[in-house]
Amino acid sequence: MLVTSKQIFQVAQEKGFAFPAPNFIDQLSIASYIEVAEKRKIPMLLSFAQVHQEFLSLEEAACLGRFYGERTKMPMVLHLDHGQDLDTIMRAIELGFTSVMIDASMENLEENIRRTKEVVKYAHQRGVVVEAEIGHVGSGENYESHTVTDSIYTSPAEAKYFADKTQVDSLAISIGTAHGSYKAEPKIQFDVLQQIRQSVTIPLVLHGGSSSGDDNLRRCAREGISKVNVFTDLMNAAGQAVKNQEVQNYIEVKDLSRQGIIRCLEHFCDILEVDKYGRA
Repeated sequence: MLVTSKQIFQVAQEKGFAFPAPNFIDQLSIASYIEVAEKRKIPMLLSFAQVHQEFLSLEEAACLGRFYGERTKMPMVLHLDHGQDLDTIMRAIELGFTSVMIDASMENLEENIRRTKEVVKYAHQRGVVVEAEIGHVGSGENYESHTVTDSIYTSPAEAKYFADKTQVDSLAISIGTAHGSYKAEPKIQFDVLQQIRQSVTIPLVLHGGSSSGDDNLRRCAREGISKVNVFTDLMNAAGQAVKNQEVQNYIEVKDLSRQGIIRCLEHFCDILEVDKYGRA
């Protein structure tokens, strides 16, 4: 069933774990994520990034999200990741996305606030929740962004100011991760995470979960992060699963890819301790 993230994030905050939010780019990836959710009896955030419209149109992504989200009994959030412009975000809401992200993190603080407030007003009137980003999670050359950008770390004081001004439902923060792969394991600013967690009450989101280190992610989940976005590691796991075998046809490629994605996502579920969701 399709839901917003409000109730499941509340559970994550109370029990000290985080949900993985895998990006889907086709039927195989989203079906694999649903398979993991149903096996482990956990909710899942089915994320589709605006930049991934090179693989699926927004309309196709909405159809897949609604089909798989509505046919399972587990709570599913259909989320637009890194929405860049109001037109795309509004269209996603009208197509049935239950959660949207406005990413104006490269703008100055006041412009980020202005654009976020515009999205929050439109989305909340339609029962949709909104994620925004303050600071900026940089990236290398990868599937996620195709550009190289530097990280801008989140200020705890600005995070509180931003949350109060926008009434956003969740907040993506920059504390040391980046989109894509790393040359070395990143150094997470846990002191900043603690300060932000003490400054705001809304759920916090970590982008750039891939290759960020198991211990880092487990600690983030225990210390206040409610959602961790993952993509690159999942795609790399699919490729490695195929590379390690002698395949004869496309069907074998798809099956091995599915197995690789599922193993990788289950690993993220383990380190983020998402099984706490169903525990008393």
